[in-house]
Amino acid sequence: MTHNIAVIGGDGIGPEVITEAIKVVRAAGVEISTTDYDLGGARYMRDGEVLSEETLDELRTFDCILLGAVGSPDVPPGVIERGLLLKMRFDMNLYVNVRPFIGTAPGATEPHDFVVIRENTEGPYVGEGGSLREGTPHEVATQGSFNTRMGVERCIRYAFELAMTRERKHLTLVHKTNVLQFSGSLWERTFNEVAEEYPQVETAYNHVDAATIYFVQDPQRYDVIVTDNLFGDILTDLGGAVSGGIGLASSANLNPDRTGPSMFEPVHGSAPDIVGTGKADPRAAILSAAMMLDFLGESEAADRVRAACVDPVTGSTSDVGDSIAVRVRN
Repeated sequence: MTHNIAVIGGDGIGPEVITEAIKVVRAAGVEISTTDYDLGGARYMRDGEVLSEETLDELRTFDCILLGAVGSPDVPPGVIERGLLLKMRFDMNLYVNVRPFIGTAPGATEPHDFVVIRENTEGPYVGEGGSLREGTPHEVATQGSFNTRMGVERCIRYAFELAMTRERKHLTLVHKTNVLQFSGSLWERTFNEVAEEYPQVETAYNHVDAATIYFVQDPQRYDVIVTDNLFGDILTDLGGAVSGGIGLASSANLNPDRTGPSMFEPVHGSAPDIVGTGKADPRAAILSAAMMLDFLGESEAADRVRAACVDPVTGSTSDVGDSIAVRVRN
């Protein structure tokens, strides 16, 4: 079976690392057909287009999307993030963000293995709010957090289902219920109600500020974490820092209902300062591709790709990709 993959190399090191990810997927013996899309900061600077409705409709026809990185210092902050990344998440219903972390935190003696489930289409990133008297000493700005029972419940339910597949069967809700009494209450009540349907799963709750401490000092306490969009965005970067670095941080933006493609991407950004130097670590992109293979039902190949990334590899970006490809074949 051939899987049809849309490839958005994007900006900076994005095309470099995504080339290695595709190389490794093919080395694993998985048949894929790829179609490249020129999207990102460079495209925006060239013709002012971020993501047209026509292109979005084309992307909907693929099995999955593999994204390298987007963002350019020449583009005003937020243009690409809102116009491309958030638009794809919202319009293609990529409502679950999955970020796995395996490693040993600095100073720790035991490894950790946990995964963060981040709600991906609500919260502050919806853009509810506005400004008044902008640019004056009396400027007012508001930014709301948009949460629905449907959006919260489907994310929490996905997290419980994932916890059921793992050995520890443990799920932690992370929020800030003592201060965010409305959104926090919705998350906590929904979490507790859904938990009644999963008596096999042990549950816990942490305030987000406490979780940042535990991520560093005691990450072994975690198995699966579920949290909202903003908290998840912040915590997962910290998760990368305590798990070997952001160069190993993979992610999946999932449409679990499979009404459209899901998108897989490393989270290290476009790193324009090292473009073309061969210093970019492609393993986050390769591990994101392994998550894509899992989603496509190619779990045996995905396991081989992950195993090939465990031991350190030295050399340039392409050298690392070549070495991992050889390991996968063998």
